[in-house]
Amino acid sequence: MSAVPLEVVEEVASRLETTPQLQPYPQAAAPPHADPDTLDRPVRPHVHISLNIRGLSQSSTLAINERSARLEREGRKVFRMGLGQSPFPVPPPVVEALKANAHQKDYLPVRGLNALREAVAAYHHRAQGIERSTDDVLIGPGSKELLFILQLCFYGDLLVPSPSWVSYAPQAAIAGRQHRWIDTRREDGWRLTPEALDAVCRGDPDRPRILILNYPSNPLGVTYSPEQLQALARVARRYGLVVLSDEIYGEVHHQGRHASIARWYPEGTIISGGLSKWAGAGGWRLGTFTFPPGLRGILDAMAVVASESYTSVSAPIQHAAITAFSGGPDMAEYLACSRRVLRQIGPAVAARLRAAGCDLDDPEGGFYLFPDLSAFRERLAARGIHDARLLCERLLEDTGVAVLPGSDFGRAPTELSLRLAYVNFDGARALAGAADLDDEAVADAGFLAAHCADSMAGIERMAQWLEAL
Repeated sequence: MSAVPLEVVEEVASRLETTPQLQPYPQAAAPPHADPDTLDRPVRPHVHISLNIRGLSQSSTLAINERSARLEREGRKVFRMGLGQSPFPVPPPVVEALKANAHQKDYLPVRGLNALREAVAAYHHRAQGIERSTDDVLIGPGSKELLFILQLCFYGDLLVPSPSWVSYAPQAAIAGRQHRWIDTRREDGWRLTPEALDAVCRGDPDRPRILILNYPSNPLGVTYSPEQLQALARVARRYGLVVLSDEIYGEVHHQGRHASIARWYPEGTIISGGLSKWAGAGGWRLGTFTFPPGLRGILDAMAVVASESYTSVSAPIQHAAITAFSGGPDMAEYLACSRRVLRQIGPAVAARLRAAGCDLDDPEGGFYLFPDLSAFRERLAARGIHDARLLCERLLEDTGVAVLPGSDFGRAPTELSLRLAYVNFDGARALAGAADLDDEAVADAGFLAAHCADSMAGIERMAQWLEAL
């Protein structure tokens, strides 16, 4: 390597001598007569919480689970019917796929592993006859995160039927978006009607909006018929709505007959799914959004946000999820047994609460019920209970049954409605027992006593408490 000529070195050195040097930040002068010891004392940092966050509290479904755990540590018997976590184990083939891919360590594409996105697109075609490609799918760390990013990217209002899942409206507030509750009625089974949706949109027909439609529903346990979905689709098309169809419970439709609104409004429907509710893998945190080609711009924008936030979903979990979405005989049997279990316990819980005086229908999917306790209003008022939150507090204190008030799901605080999840049983044992059940069997007393005793005991305590008012 040739040496640098001496004259070049000297020229550079001379320039450095004449170049102004950066000066350190000036030291603040001490005030007159200041105690030198106080200058090094720590001060309180200037902390200001975003106005979008102030006033919000932890998700109530997670909070009730943590409170139940604290009470159990104190020695209390608690019937956990607040958090809606699937009781069933992750299907064995999916667990084996995770083990086989534990060595996967590389960052994956922001939009998701190509083979998984292909499997998700194929799943929607197989289950609903909906044509989507690999490029129409976005993988995220849970559908909850994807919903939040959607609201960050989409400039418009959020329409939320009431009652609805606890996180839809708070996410809109955090993202700085307007959200509007659309009230539903008990006489309509708490379902959104085309007339109610039209009434919200009619006054400002060109306003950009996202409609959240969750079915089978959390917190209701109800779903929509094909005819009802077609009627809602007509209104959505009339006003150019984007529909976020939250179908995370679709595979636990109790009769296995879930239908997607994307069949009738394919151009405007984003289908939300994941592994948490039908594959028992809530803690794996994997969600999917499947877009129509005409909404590719939203997907692209969400991918930009994803690249600057979570980067990509865990590599081993994405590889394992391919097995779940690919289906096959093992997955079909797992789902068939899951539905048999839910068909046993759901109607039995609903029947016992109706006998105690609650107003509710049998569930159609998922693992939730939303009983209306209006018939008890005078008797509850005599005991100083005037709203659903205090009702839940007293139920927990007197019976150990942990449920949530309807006000956490968008209902009026004074409405005496509750949301309960009837899944605090050993899902693995129940699945094994369901293999011998007849597909037409419902509320089999022997099965419930053997596999769902804790859930039924909690419901019995709740029913007896109400009957004793």
